[in-house]
Amino acid sequence: MRTVSEPISAVFTDAAERYKIPAAVGMAASTDRVLFTCSYGRIESHHSRPVDSRSIFAVASMTKAITSAAALQLVERNLVELDAPVCDYVPELGDLPLLEGFDDAGKPRFSQTRYNVTLRQLLTHTAGFAYSWSHPLALRYRTADEPFLISAPGTRWDYGTSIDWVGKLVESVSNENLEAYFQRTILQPLDMNDTGFQVLPDQFDRLVSFYQRDASGVLTEAPRVLPPAPAWFNGGGGLFSTAEDYVRFMQMILRRGRAADGEQVLPEAVVLAMSVNQVGTLRAGRIESVVLERSRHVDFHPGEIDRHTFGFLMNDRAYAGGRSAGSLGWAGIRNTFYWIDPARGIAAVLLMQFQPFCDEAAMNMLREFERAVYTHIE
Repeated sequence: MRTVSEPISAVFTDAAERYKIPAAVGMAASTDRVLFTCSYGRIESHHSRPVDSRSIFAVASMTKAITSAAALQLVERNLVELDAPVCDYVPELGDLPLLEGFDDAGKPRFSQTRYNVTLRQLLTHTAGFAYSWSHPLALRYRTADEPFLISAPGTRWDYGTSIDWVGKLVESVSNENLEAYFQRTILQPLDMNDTGFQVLPDQFDRLVSFYQRDASGVLTEAPRVLPPAPAWFNGGGGLFSTAEDYVRFMQMILRRGRAADGEQVLPEAVVLAMSVNQVGTLRAGRIESVVLERSRHVDFHPGEIDRHTFGFLMNDRAYAGGRSAGSLGWAGIRNTFYWIDPARGIAAVLLMQFQPFCDEAAMNMLREFERAVYTHIE
């Protein structure tokens, strides 16, 4: 496999300038080597430095695939069952109420039936959880102290806090916190040395600034400070990482679970389960945002019906000018994106650091980057 990197770099830089992206890194790899890296922007810290493949980004929901892999490791070891009630491991998830709406006085109205959810449903976002920004009922009742559902388990794909709960399950079953479990079983075996739930002081100069787009369309940089230590380890979105590190995770998926040195990090059966449709006929991947300053409406593959595996969104049909049918991918709410294309044997990541998620500039940058990858890889 050969790639012509100079034309891709030219496309990348031109797109970042046209769409006024403050900072971005793009990287593509085959199973055994990095094909190219593109970067744009600078980090203004104690020392001004260009953004590069070792720059650190909050990758948010790109954490979900790693948490899903961790849980499936435990399934393969017969420490947890896919279809057992998760409350066997995480008691808070027993007898969950379903929020049906609100009465005339504004009091929440719950169904008579109470529900238990399974790991299978959590891994596929069919358990019935939502984020406050992804569903109007969840937004209205976001002050709730206890978990609740917005749809009956197994009936539809709803994007939300499911993988947060998977992280709690991993901690309960492994008797380790999620940082320690990730480091021991996934991150260190893959040499993902800049990935973790906390940015350390000696990494701070490589941390990319976050920007928020205001109502007038202007991106404003947030104060640049060392993120505080997390109060808990969020399996749904708490990791910081780099393009170099995340590519190593994707290459492991392409190699059916093996690290570069041949170590079997994930059993091949786990990678297979993460690579096939696990939701039947349910449609996945579309989100109607109810907090537009946080996220625009999400639809990566307009006009098509995508599915969900254990850990990834999967497209049944190829993207026009891009990834093959059966590719795996997802994203993070600060406009970080990735995909894994087993049919072509390639994977790619695009990291940016601003919101709202999926706004026009971010999606245009992603589409042009993806087209450039497939145009210039032979």
